[in-house]
Amino acid sequence: MPTNKKVLITGATSGIGEALVIQYSNENHTVIACGRQAEKLSTLCQNNQASETLQFDITNEDQIKDAAAKVSELDTVIFNAGDCLYIDNVMAFDADLFAKIININLTSLGYLIKHFLPKINKGGQLVFISSIASQLPFPKSEAYGASKAGVDYLANSLRLDLVAHGINVTLVHPGFIKTPLTDKNDFPMPFMLTANEAATRIYQGVQARKDYLHFPKRLSLLLKLFRLLPNKVWQSLILRTS
Repeated sequence: MPTNKKVLITGATSGIGEALVIQYSNENHTVIACGRQAEKLSTLCQNNQASETLQFDITNEDQIKDAAAKVSELDTVIFNAGDCLYIDNVMAFDADLFAKIININLTSLGYLIKHFLPKINKGGQLVFISSIASQLPFPKSEAYGASKAGVDYLANSLRLDLVAHGINVTLVHPGFIKTPLTDKNDFPMPFMLTANEAATRIYQGVQARKDYLHFPKRLSLLLKLFRLLPNKVWQSLILRTS
């Protein structure tokens, strides 16, 4: 693999995605920043943080197809784009919100994989930004949690099938990261990290070709400990802190 890799990042206009663009750029990689906001993408180029940009909606296959046609080959693809909305009233279950989050966070990956996976060079890497939330159920997270659990299974299954093609898959479970998405949360978010801290950890883990990254370790290990407890005990603890 070349030292200077060609890296494509979705959701590059804010949060972890933007921090990853800057991280990879600072490490002298060629970065293709992807997102919906033309103005923000343009700013990334003007600041020499992105070498190229692709503007498309991850839920629109035609736009993805057109964008992928502009790319010849890639070394690393990071699927980071996503959204988080909560089911506020479970007894008036918002099926439209549920479908929207599943579509953005999970179904869209099918289109992205279809059109970008063939561009990845042998020896390349495919990275999925999931969430530590998939480790344990949380209140009001029926849509978000289900979508991220689906991402986990997708990434782990792809890893098996891509061995023969020489492509490594990394699954990332970030904890609470300060981004525009978490700024909307009104509940405690322990061990929160900045987007730059998250980007550094992801970069280091991907460079080490790790299959699985989870951080901060304190939160991840705490959730894994909860899973060892009887259901009534960990459910009580989760409800008490939510």
